[in-house]
Amino acid sequence: MTQSDESKISEDRREALRYALAIGSGAALAASLASPASADTSADNTLDRIRANKVLRIAALPGELPYFNKDLATGTWSGFAIDMASDIAKIFDVKLEYIESTYGNSILDLQANKIDLGFALNPTPQRALVVDFTSFVFPHPFGAMLKKGLEAKTWADINKPEVRIAVDVGSVNETTARRFAPNATIKSLKSRDEVMLEMASGRVDCVVNALVLGLTAVAKNPSLGTYKILQSPSVTIPSSCAVRREADKRWRDFMSVWIDYNRGVGQMREWFVKGMTLSGVKPEDVPVELNI
Repeated sequence: MTQSDESKISEDRREALRYALAIGSGAALAASLASPASADTSADNTLDRIRANKVLRIAALPGELPYFNKDLATGTWSGFAIDMASDIAKIFDVKLEYIESTYGNSILDLQANKIDLGFALNPTPQRALVVDFTSFVFPHPFGAMLKKGLEAKTWADINKPEVRIAVDVGSVNETTARRFAPNATIKSLKSRDEVMLEMASGRVDCVVNALVLGLTAVAKNPSLGTYKILQSPSVTIPSSCAVRREADKRWRDFMSVWIDYNRGVGQMREWFVKGMTLSGVKPEDVPVELNI
């Protein structure tokens, strides 16, 4: 496929999104994208500000693959979140502005009106008290990195005293391990690096963590073993986008429609797989059961 063909497909997809916005409950939102704000609409809202300033400000997190990657030589950004942001910017015909941040600071940056959009954030109850969340981009599943020779498909398979599990203390990984594998021998360590060192040295049998962390770790060091999403039950935490809390919900509603549409047509998975390749993960290694 030529670059011209890819551009045509991309433009066709954006036109389809505009059409989807223009029907049903999206009619008012579509009108707001096409025309200036009415006199009785507050100018102090994200959607109108983006259109007026011709800039979309996003939190950019250096080194947080597959979502963000910054080329230190050129300053160029790439990754799953960057592809998403670029597509949104094209719809509004605005430029992207990258505000370097962290996951935790993304919430503070939204509250301080430093950014318009935060990516790859888990919508926790505490965060939902201070910012709004869009539809989820994908349910981020949990499983385990398994040493070579250890087979596991369910949490019960590792929920045994003879199975040694490493997790980083205080993390959702530790919470998940202690809830779904309480009978295992669980080692809580200070950092992810220590967890990976424990696994590499053979002092534990597996590491409980979310899919992105597990797949990227195995891609960097195949000797660690394999990564498996564990079932019975399926354990997931939504990965979403966050926006500033404001009375005018058009920006949040647009983002939710945009996310649902791109998940529906398979574009989200394509961007996700492309981002994972930046971490060395092969497309065929992204589990088919990942619902994105």
